[in-house]
Amino acid sequence: MSLEQKIMAELKTAMLAKDEAGLRSLRAVKAAILLAKTSEGGGGELKEEDEIKILQKLVKSRKDSLEIFQQQNRTDLAKKEEEEIAVIEKFLPKQMTAEEIKAELEKIITTVGATSPADMGKVMGVATKQLAGKADGKTISGLVKELLVK
Repeated sequence: MSLEQKIMAELKTAMLAKDEAGLRSLRAVKAAILLAKTSEGGGGELKEEDEIKILQKLVKSRKDSLEIFQQQNRTDLAKKEEEEIAVIEKFLPKQMTAEEIKAELEKIITTVGATSPADMGKVMGVATKQLAGKADGKTISGLVKELLVK
């Protein structure tokens, strides 16, 4: 079952349950997937990694909005963003913990032979490919900096 089919099934369930947060989130995901499919020209199917990238992008934008709303003490809007993040994250692969990411990055650093912060580009190139879908780029970047400064 493709991600799009899972989204449609969840959307029907949310409609029947009158789940406003679920409907809002799933409609946004559906729209993003349809937009990606039509922008490619052929209207063909998306690969799973492309679907995951779309979901990660949606979660990231909502987290950025959440941060802004919390700074401005807009708890009503922040709550909506939190609800949408929770719904969208159900479709993403399980995210790695900071310790798991750190262990993977240490392996990558030794493989690449990075020794200083100047080698961050090399490490990030390999790390983002290996950890795609499993970890946030911002987290990876922060941990790489931390490990290379030591």
